[in-house]
Amino acid sequence: MYGPFFDLNNWAHVITSGNDWLIILSLILLECLLSVDNAVVLAAQTQVLPTEELQRKSLLYGIWGAYLFRFIAIGLGTYLIHFWFIKILGAGYLAYLSFHFFWDRYHHIDDAESSGESKLLKGKHHRISLFWRVVISIESMDIVFSIDSILASVAVSKNPVVVLIGGMIGILCMRGVAEIIMALMAKIPELEVMAYALIAIIAVKLFLAIPMIGIEIPNKAFALIVAGAIAVTLIIHFVRQAHTATSKQEKN
Repeated sequence: MYGPFFDLNNWAHVITSGNDWLIILSLILLECLLSVDNAVVLAAQTQVLPTEELQRKSLLYGIWGAYLFRFIAIGLGTYLIHFWFIKILGAGYLAYLSFHFFWDRYHHIDDAESSGESKLLKGKHHRISLFWRVVISIESMDIVFSIDSILASVAVSKNPVVVLIGGMIGILCMRGVAEIIMALMAKIPELEVMAYALIAIIAVKLFLAIPMIGIEIPNKAFALIVAGAIAVTLIIHFVRQAHTATSKQEKN
């Protein structure tokens, strides 16, 4: 099952083969398309950490965990199709994240309650620090979202080394997308609300994909939903900024 990973001749053949690199490039694109929802979730999860340094660090730690799981899971191959219950757990957790965010946002009078500083203080009551809880949460979501990516990749190529290289580069690209979303969130607060609204949609998307229901929302369609949501959020942000600037001018 894992023999091809430790065959140096297989690695040499893949690295020097133009055809294999074309397959790897297609797997990278596939990984990016399948990971749009993952990038949104990761960016939102890191927002509970109080500094940008900790947010980036949590994504970095998450990469190594994602690589380790990808190596293990590729060896399991098509057995992953039977792990549908993981999707139900993932959908439930994402629904909880979205509900908890909006409940805190609209039912807490004191704004400090929902701030990163307050969450950091709350984290002291747990045996595991807030940072490591975020890292564990990121790893859990990687497991949920990588099942579809691995199954799709194995269908494209039967060589696990090709699948591993394509997946690793794809994960790195996806983390880059998550960092871009994080940076935008820091400048445009409305994007955080958008992200958690999308997380609720992602929870429904995951649940509908289980074998007993079998409704798949195309990833291209979801990518368009994300792009549309970002566009609407940016419009709202700039309209609010213009309104605030007009109000200040009228007061002066």
